[in-house]
Amino acid sequence: MEWRTVALTVLVVSLCFLAIPIRVEPDTSNEEIKLFQNYVTRYNKSYRNNLTEYEERFKRFKSSLQHIEKLNGLRSSQASAYYGITEYSDMTEDEFLEQTLVPDLSVRGEKHANAPYHRWHRSQQLTNRVKRSDSIPMKFDWRDKGVVTAVRSQGSCGACWAFSTIEVAESMLAIKNGTLRSLSIQEMIDCARNSNFGCEGGDICSLLSWLLLSKVQIVEEFTYPLLGKTGTCKLEKKVNQTTGARIRDFTCDSFVDAEDELLTMVATHGPVAAAVNALSWQNYLGGVIQYHCDGSFNSLNHAVQIVGYDRTADIPHYIIKNSWGTKFGNEGYMYIAIGSNLCGIANQVSSLDIL
Repeated sequence: MEWRTVALTVLVVSLCFLAIPIRVEPDTSNEEIKLFQNYVTRYNKSYRNNLTEYEERFKRFKSSLQHIEKLNGLRSSQASAYYGITEYSDMTEDEFLEQTLVPDLSVRGEKHANAPYHRWHRSQQLTNRVKRSDSIPMKFDWRDKGVVTAVRSQGSCGACWAFSTIEVAESMLAIKNGTLRSLSIQEMIDCARNSNFGCEGGDICSLLSWLLLSKVQIVEEFTYPLLGKTGTCKLEKKVNQTTGARIRDFTCDSFVDAEDELLTMVATHGPVAAAVNALSWQNYLGGVIQYHCDGSFNSLNHAVQIVGYDRTADIPHYIIKNSWGTKFGNEGYMYIAIGSNLCGIANQVSSLDIL
């Protein structure tokens, strides 16, 4: 036997006895496959029997897993937002934007900047703002008052603008008369004009302007039930005057650099509707969003309802009611840190009053 062969044999045997650790990366392919199989079943995905699409969705799912790991690695505390698998985890970011959000919302919002109902709060004196902020509770949640309706799901209908606006109207009606009623979102989807296009998109300020100028009554939901798709307007000329609601007045405000004023409005007036950037919410599970959520006006693509806030928490935050169903986030709710215009929460905020 040649000396090289002897040396190699001795080396191999030595490694076996010495048990020198050799790092081997784990094979996660089987785990990811099982995870995706469970995911497809859980969310009853339509492509489960389409091999081509199934494989493509699996690739996107694996990309989401990598992104989720990255986001969770940025958490600074147990209260920070955490991420995981959601209904949208098999989408690319572009798909999520196009199919779930309203990509042109910022363009729609620009036309309201100089309208008479739009107010800018950033120029107010800091001392006055601090005094007003100190006069409100450290923690306030309109759900505790029984004036917030259940979380709904908009599905594949891009009518977040109608959901958020009507849900604020529901709350304001309950604050006024003590009775919480579900109002018709479908009526807005089918009938609202003024550059609103049903499930194809719209915006809060345009809807409120239309409701005020047309004096249309928002009927109760049982009269005009939610279908989740754009239909023919069934608005009657004569409706029961004892039910539903009409808009008496509204505002579209910018609270950039003046979020204390926004907190004051929520605490002293009622829930508000807000345009936001929800692109980073694709895999959100819970906790307070405090990073990686662009707040620029040009990034606005979704609308939600702000129903309260908590300044006593480890991370002071807004309480956000979303319209993606109770399986998303914290039973349909989300939390966004106060003070940095995260996700564009302060760019375009609407309040309203009911007749």
